[in-house]
Amino acid sequence: MNRLQKIVGLVVSGIICLTACLSLGSSDSEKAKKEKPLVASMTSSPEIPDEVMFCGEKIDLTRYNMHEGFDRELTSFIYFHSTTMLHFKRANRYFPVIEPILKANGVPDDFKYLAVIESNLDIRALSGANAAGFWQLLPGTAKQYGLTVEKEVDERYHIEKATEVACKYIKSAYKKYGSWAAVAASYNGGMGRISGELSKQNAESTFDLWLVEETSRYVYRIMAIKQIFENPYKYGFVLKAENLYKPIECKEVEVSSNIEDLAAFAAEHNVTYADLKQFNLWLRDRKLTTAGKTYKILIPKESELYYKKPNTKVHDSRWVID
Repeated sequence: MNRLQKIVGLVVSGIICLTACLSLGSSDSEKAKKEKPLVASMTSSPEIPDEVMFCGEKIDLTRYNMHEGFDRELTSFIYFHSTTMLHFKRANRYFPVIEPILKANGVPDDFKYLAVIESNLDIRALSGANAAGFWQLLPGTAKQYGLTVEKEVDERYHIEKATEVACKYIKSAYKKYGSWAAVAASYNGGMGRISGELSKQNAESTFDLWLVEETSRYVYRIMAIKQIFENPYKYGFVLKAENLYKPIECKEVEVSSNIEDLAAFAAEHNVTYADLKQFNLWLRDRKLTTAGKTYKILIPKESELYYKKPNTKVHDSRWVID
């Protein structure tokens, strides 16, 4: 082994020992120094609280299924670093849009985290079941609550309008259950299924139900991502303002006549076709037939499209270290 290899080996060993000492208690640190780790980093299990708050309701996590259900989702989000990091970055752009709509409709702010787990705040999100947009609305549900879902226009991708529909569903479910946790479970499982299982299983709480795995995990996922969003540094997420995606200011253009070529329309407004689609994903075709309706199309301001200066806009100060 040459001298350079020896130096590199010593540096790596030093980093491993330092990581171990910082991550563990004093007695464990001594043990880590004596025993040679088989990997270059240490992984620890997060502490699970006895209770959490969701929509103003206290959720007791001491029962085995509650503790373990929350532990699974919290651990998953913590160690699925890339996606969870993206949640913060995207939330900086989209939470300012979602939050005022929730508030105006009397829906608890915590339901913004439902959108996070439904779509990862990916504006192009589309499931195998054809649920689309931030709120993953099915075509039938969207139409039931007044959205247009057609070849040229699909308002499930319209963030503001889709959020309004989500609020209508959430409020309707709350009238039925009187529990925000049950409402969240019904958003995934459907009110019919949740009501039916509460009756068939003689249960009072959705946390006591035996459901398909996706629905059983659903509310824990919402509560876990909320826990991380409110305590990012505690769970290992270290961000600066410049890491977050900035909100992009747009101007609205009202359109009441047909647009035969959206690419040409974009060029007329000094943006690319890709930019037009990015900020108006509800436009699903290369043209727009208004059929007597008036649509508002967002045109991003050119100066907003560049990161020539680092982002300084931070929606929640808890997300950053500076």
